[in-house]
Amino acid sequence: MDPMTQSAQISSSQGFADGQNSAAKESKLSVKDLIHWRDPKKSGLVFGLSMLLLLSLAAFSVISVVSYLLLALLCVTITFRIYKSVVQAVQKSTEGHPFKTLIDKDVSIPPETFRKHVDASLTYINRALKQMSRLFLVEDLVDSLKLAVVMWLMTYVGAVFNGITILILANILLFAVPPVYEKNKTQIDQYIDVARTQVNTTIAKLQEKLPGAVKRSKAE
Repeated sequence: MDPMTQSAQISSSQGFADGQNSAAKESKLSVKDLIHWRDPKKSGLVFGLSMLLLLSLAAFSVISVVSYLLLALLCVTITFRIYKSVVQAVQKSTEGHPFKTLIDKDVSIPPETFRKHVDASLTYINRALKQMSRLFLVEDLVDSLKLAVVMWLMTYVGAVFNGITILILANILLFAVPPVYEKNKTQIDQYIDVARTQVNTTIAKLQEKLPGAVKRSKAE
């Protein structure tokens, strides 16, 4: 084979591979890109669907929402299956089952993938258990008091909002705060630094006044 032809084929194959890789990267939209509205259409779709699901859960029970979703999915697939069967009968074609590609697709979870996610989850669970043990057994008095204050404030939040309402507000804030922060990052960071300084000063004064409070060293 001519060296120039061979190099041209290699270049074209590399260009095709690079094009596929770039297309795959563009098709994958991370959670960070979604909440920052990098692609307004996809972010709007995800936000709309999540709000629809949460509002449905607020109006109906979980069982009803899941049942309606599965029923809607079944109606779509059954209708499409019957439609394709009628079209094949009229046209006398032998295309076969319209969902054959999906049926033949392997949807089982590989044991390695399952173990990988279990190990990753176990790391977070052990970290959370250790943190809870440290807080509830009062290893550090100030940290335990901060948790008590947070839980006391949450009793008031729970008296005003239920769980679904909090999730709806959290979903709205999740999609609204990141773009606002990105546009006003400098000003918001200044206010956050001022608030952090005041909180640290208050905590330091509280640690000095509390009898028997364990002060953490810089090494910790």
